[in-house]
Formats: sequence, C-alpha cells, structure tokens
Amino acid sequence: MLGSDEFKLYGIGQLVVLEKLLEKSKAIEFYKFANAEKISLVQYLVRNNILSATQIARTASQNFGVPMLDLDCIDVETLPTSLVNETLIRRHSMLPLFCRGNHLYLATDDPSKQTSLKEIQFQTGLNTYAIVVEADKLNVLIDHLLTTKENQCLSDFEMDGLIINEEGHDLNAPISITEDAPIVKFVNKILLDAVKQGASDIHFEPYDKEYRIRYRQDGILHEIATPPARLAARITARIKIMSCLDISERRIPQDGNFKMKLSKTQTIDFRVSTCPTIAGEKVVTRILDPDSVKLGIEALGFNPLQKDYFIHSIRRPQGMILVTGPTGSGKTVTLYSALNILNTKQVNISTAEDPVEIKMPGINQVNINPKAGLTFSNALRSFLRQDPDIIMVGEIRDLETAEIAVKASQTGHLVLSTLHTNSASETLNRLVNMGVPTFNITSSITLIIAQRLARKLCEHCKILRDDFTKSGLLELGFTEADIQEIKLYKAIGCNKCTSGYRGRIGLFEVLPMTKTIGQLIMSGGNALDILKVAQDEGMLTIYQSGLEKIKHGMTTIEEVNRVTVD
Repeated sequence: MLGSDEFKLYGIGQLVVLEKLLEKSKAIEFYKFANAEKISLVQYLVRNNILSATQIARTASQNFGVPMLDLDCIDVETLPTSLVNETLIRRHSMLPLFCRGNHLYLATDDPSKQTSLKEIQFQTGLNTYAIVVEADKLNVLIDHLLTTKENQCLSDFEMDGLIINEEGHDLNAPISITEDAPIVKFVNKILLDAVKQGASDIHFEPYDKEYRIRYRQDGILHEIATPPARLAARITARIKIMSCLDISERRIPQDGNFKMKLSKTQTIDFRVSTCPTIAGEKVVTRILDPDSVKLGIEALGFNPLQKDYFIHSIRRPQGMILVTGPTGSGKTVTLYSALNILNTKQVNISTAEDPVEIKMPGINQVNINPKAGLTFSNALRSFLRQDPDIIMVGEIRDLETAEIAVKASQTGHLVLSTLHTNSASETLNRLVNMGVPTFNITSSITLIIAQRLARKLCEHCKILRDDFTKSGLLELGFTEADIQEIKLYKAIGCNKCTSGYRGRIGLFEVLPMTKTIGQLIMSGGNALDILKVAQDEGMLTIYQSGLEKIKHGMTTIEEVNRVTVD
C-alpha cells in the first residue's frame, strides 16, 4: 500500500493541494473514497460539501487557463447534444455547449481530463475545447437532457391521456390494455429497438419511485429508458397479454412466450418471465433470434487447431462432446452451430432442452418438463427408442442422465451436452465425482470445450494504447516475441457501438481425449494433473486464448480479465 508521500495526485487532486484548499493526505483519502464509489474526485468533494462547486470551478479556471461559464445563463434548447454519443457524455461528464466551425466546446467540471477530450474529439472528428462549469449544475443538466431524450417516445402519452392523474385511478386495479394504443406502441418500440441493437434480454424493473428498462448487450446490462413509474402496471400488463399470461395474477412468477414478425422472412421469438418484487412485477424478456445459430464455425472464435479438433469430433459417428462454462458463456450457440452443420436429411437429430431456446427445422426438439415427469434422463431413454443418430442434451445434471448419455455415446450415437464447470480439466473430475466410472469417461468422451464470451472491440473507434510497459506485458503472459510486434487497443465508444465494443467472440479451452489424458484419468489424476498434461500437448487455457484475441486486436486486456477471473 502506497503511503501519502508516495501516492501521486493529478489534475484537480493536485490542484486543490497546491492551492492549499486541502491537505495532501486528505486529498488522497477523498480520492480513494471517490474511486470506491466510482465517481470523480470533483463529484465526491461537492457531494459531501467538502469544497463548493463554485470554488473548484474558479480555481480550475484560473490555474488551467480555461474560461468559466455559469450554466444558468445558457439556453438548453440550443445545446448540440446530438454531436456526442450519450455514453461518452455520461462517462466523462462532458456536455457539448456550442460548435463553431470544426471547434466543439464542452462543459466540464475538470478541464484537466485531456484523455476525455481526445476521446470525444476522435468520436466527433471535431477539435475539442474545455469550458469549466460548476459540477452540481453540470450533473443536473446532463441527467435532465439525457433522461428527456431517452423518454421522447413517451411524449405523446399526455396527449392520449395515458398518464394517470395523481388523484386518479388505482394502478393496481385490473387494466384494459387492448385499447391502450400508446402503451402498445411503446412496448413494440422497445422490443424492436432491442432486436435492432442486438440485445439478448430486456429487463423491465419497477422500484418504489422509479421504473427503468435495461438491455443486456454483449453480456452487459445498459439502462436505456426510465419511463414514469406510474406506467409500470400498464407496461407489464401489455407484455403479459402478448405472452398469454394471467394479468390478474401478480403474486407468483409466470413464464410465457410470444412471436414478433419483423418482415416476411424474419420472425423473432421472445421468452417472458415475471417475478413479483416488493415494488411490483419485474419482467425479463429473452430474445431468441434463430439467426444466432447460423454462425459459421469461423465466427465462433476457434483458432485453427481448435477448429480442427471441433470439426473432427462432430464428424465422428459416435462419442460425446461436452461444452462447459457458466450461464451466458455461449454454450448453446456452440452446440447449435454444430447441429447446424450436422442437420441433413440423412440423419435423425433429437434434442432435450430446458427450455428450447431456438427452433431449428429438421430437428426433433423436446422441452423438459420435470413437473410432468419429463426429465433429461426420461427424454434420453425415449430418444434411444427413436432410432437416433445425434442426440443433444441441454445439460447433464445428475448421474442418471450422465450414465444414459455415456451409454448412448458408446453404442453408435453422437451425443452433445453441457456441464457447469469452469475449465475443461475440471469437467473430467466432475463426472468422476458424479459417479461415472473412469473407463466409461475415457471410452465415451471425445472432446471437451470450456468457453467464455468476451466483447469484441468496435472496429470503427478502437485506438492504439501505449500504457503498458514491457515488464507489465510479460507479467500478463505475453512472450518476448509477442511484445516485439503486438499492438494493444482500447475501447472508446462511437455512434456505431456506444461502448467501444460491438459483438462478442469466444475464448476457448479445447481438450481432446488423447491416450495420455485417458491414462491419467484411469490412474486417478486430478484437474491440475490433467491441465498440466493437456498444456504439454498444446492446449491453450481460456486466458491464453484471450491473449491470442488481444494480439489480433479483437478485444482488450480488461475484457479478458473480466471474463476469465473465476
């Protein structure tokens, strides 16, 4: 831990110490508190009444030679907010004030943030200049402008009488939604926008004093709208009607689904789940896009050797392929990509899933229903009486399912399934711990794939970075040879991506069942023993796969660390 004498302050932090507004030890302490709260030092100082916003702004203006402006004096209607991506405005707390030719002037509470100015300059293509303003006024104005913009689609609600008068109806009463055209229009817009933006899930979340809607894009949740809380029951009722759910039942969770036709050739399925919270019903809608499984093998992210192992294994007439990883790591897409290749008129393919997420023509898909007695093991037994060639089991959860799957893979069938383990080597130990005999494991399993999904850098706005030393890169796992030619990039954000990332790419551990690995399992080797031998035979770990993607400019160090830290 660095002491106060060793800790370096920059920008506003350094300035308030030099101007004797704060002692260095106090400034460092406040900086650490601000960092823990994920806010800027200026915001922390103002929010906690340590220094006034005016005091900080005047000091910054005088010392950095930057003009100061009172935001109370500007006409908010004339602000060119559309010039800068909303994500960048929020991330950097910088608001466009006016544009003169190719010069863009930005309101900021900290004019020392040169990196922020450069990022906005890169996104807009304009020369950027700082104008210092008071932090409290800036935060209020940014929240007001962006919230208003996010909710523009609700602007016609007042005209249509949608907003209930504060003294009006009880929102918990049954709602007749069939003629509530503005709500129908709003929900449809949210659904279509989510599909357009490539979201995987939509969260409709009620709270005591607010209501928010978030999209999960590339594995991360982003807030996209905050409609008035008064509309929560109406929005929920509309979605429940679309999903054929009971709108009068608000005490227990419900599950449903619906379809939306986007064009003559494209239909999207939505899976809906409701959950009663103390503030009302939360609704999560999963977007099931059939096009997501039509990815070519190249798009998954395998390197050439991993791809060869994968193709060779799925082309075998029998054996078991296991794909492992946490929820949301892309296991389903990997399995469906294999089925997409194997799905021909010459084979009989059956799947048991909980639930079926994406419908595929030519494949016999079964929804597991444990309450009705239809379990994975029961479905597998049924499949074996249906003359199968290929079987896909959504997940191996117990010994009974594992034993039937192993038996099927040993008797002329190709079996694909998933397990919730962190690595390929741990998967083998998990099966042993379940009670599957080691000789059955080595004779049935042909390939294990452990995977994660990392966000891909946006090709439109990624920029080179030079903030890593040689020793730092070596510590991360890069080799001397890598360092000679490596180019590292960082995420910025533009109007194409908003976050600096666009799409996701797989990071893989691909472990074939070799003779050496098989002998090690038979002799009782643990996961670490298996990992060591697999690496000696050329297997990359998920982290090493991530380093490969970084070297090729596809993702960032931060993103690989985010998805590989267990």
